[in-house]
Amino acid sequence: MSEEVRDVPEHAYVPGQTPRHAEGRFEYLTATVHQGMSSAQLTQSEAFRTGLVYLRRGYFWEAHELFEPVWMALQAGSDDRRLVQALIQLANAQLKLKMQRPKAAKRLCNMVRGLLATLTGTRVMGLELSQIRSQLEAVEGDVNDAL
Repeated sequence: MSEEVRDVPEHAYVPGQTPRHAEGRFEYLTATVHQGMSSAQLTQSEAFRTGLVYLRRGYFWEAHELFEPVWMALQAGSDDRRLVQALIQLANAQLKLKMQRPKAAKRLCNMVRGLLATLTGTRVMGLELSQIRSQLEAVEGDVNDAL
């Protein structure tokens, strides 16, 4: 996937540290997701693709905002849904670190690890699970450094 996105936020929102984005700021992206879309369509949605870029670039709150409607549209109990839930919690863990809440980040990392352990195969929603596990391990290292 290309790292190019058409709209990079002016700043990363960190509660208590930076201003919140205007209401509806990401609505045009979340509007690319609808109930009834297939997993393949959701994987290609602008919301999911941009959420991945935001997650990599440190826009953790924003990534969560984009992943949530994708998660809600996926079939309950599916690997795809558990993967997106893991991405949401991975973003949350990194946000909690920025908020200087390492214990909360550790709890979220444990949730991510548990979700990833339930997934079968090596790829889900076009993503290599080994890469997500590596991202998790890096966050866990940051958490341990902060504790």
